[in-house]
Amino acid sequence: MTLIKVGIIGIGNMGSSHAKLLIDGKIKGAILKAVCDPNQEQLNVISRYASGNVQTYLDEDAFFKESGIDAILISTPHYDHPNLAIKAFSKGMHVLIEKPAGVYTKDVAEMNKAAKESGKVYSIMYNQRTNPIYQKLRSLIQSGELGEIKRTNWIITDWYRSQSYYDSSEWRATWQGEGGGVLLNQAPHQLDLWQWTTGLMPKLVHAFCHNGKYHEIEVEDDITAYVEYENGATGVFITSTGEAPGTNRFEIVGDRGKMVVENNNLSFYRLTQSEREFNATYKGGFGSPECWTIDVPIEGNSTDHQGIIQNWIDSISKGTPLLAPGEEGIKGLEISNAIYLSSWLNEPVELPIDADLFYEKLQEKINQSTFQKKNVTKMTLDVSGTH
Repeated sequence: MTLIKVGIIGIGNMGSSHAKLLIDGKIKGAILKAVCDPNQEQLNVISRYASGNVQTYLDEDAFFKESGIDAILISTPHYDHPNLAIKAFSKGMHVLIEKPAGVYTKDVAEMNKAAKESGKVYSIMYNQRTNPIYQKLRSLIQSGELGEIKRTNWIITDWYRSQSYYDSSEWRATWQGEGGGVLLNQAPHQLDLWQWTTGLMPKLVHAFCHNGKYHEIEVEDDITAYVEYENGATGVFITSTGEAPGTNRFEIVGDRGKMVVENNNLSFYRLTQSEREFNATYKGGFGSPECWTIDVPIEGNSTDHQGIIQNWIDSISKGTPLLAPGEEGIKGLEISNAIYLSSWLNEPVELPIDADLFYEKLQEKINQSTFQKKNVTKMTLDVSGTH
């Protein structure tokens, strides 16, 4: 079998980890051919690990022109993802990007367009989609077991980070360096799973982002967002890096009961009849539908980053359906952009958002930033996936 020749651009925390998976032969059907990063020391580490069998490039243009790769894994800072992906598509390469897809939907939409026109396999590192708990949750909801969804509620505050974490690099938690805080660095997986498992995208968002509430940073470290869906359902999303101990609890309430994901368990509080039916027919005054508590059995283990990379390679070589199509990266980003925009405007916003307005407001944040280092997105950073 012909091996897919893979290149990685961005050899930070996650890029190095992905490189080692390929070097160690843990991705069937693929070989790491080249890596690119502006930091020679980082390149040397990978070269030594691969016993010199991987090409290394300091220069991005030379990497694209000379490496001879079939596919590229992009694990650079957030802002670079769309431009690098578009460049790769133009050269006939398959693409896997780290999360988030980008910082603003305007250029991610252009990336999606380029991907479609190229016909190449395009995936995103939403590795939490490999978790069998969320796969089972999605399956149960999509099959109608929960009935029509009435409410969603995700509290994800176990992202605790100390001030020393933010102080470790000057690019962290800056509008110019990362493009945001907890929403764009820690919580993209939950924003993706929120809509992926339920099949619902909000139609309206009213959110409150608190910048530097618990840390000396310029971006948000605490947010609360209220959303409304097309079917009349409502939802709340709460996340923070300033709470200890934190909580990770995802509730979805439907006409036929409630599902809860917490502590690596999936519980289904299943009603024996429709709540709407009970409400219309019950004559006893006080009362509620009979409910069974079910601990849903979960089979299999999460394959995490390795699983997403393998799925991408299998899609290239065998036509296997993608678990995390790259085009879907815009959905979670649309939600986070809406949350930011609502907070900045201090009013509810409808989806799809005004992408030009968001970009304008983001530039205002960058221009007001206390962090104005030039060429920050060319530094040896792996913001995506570092959490």
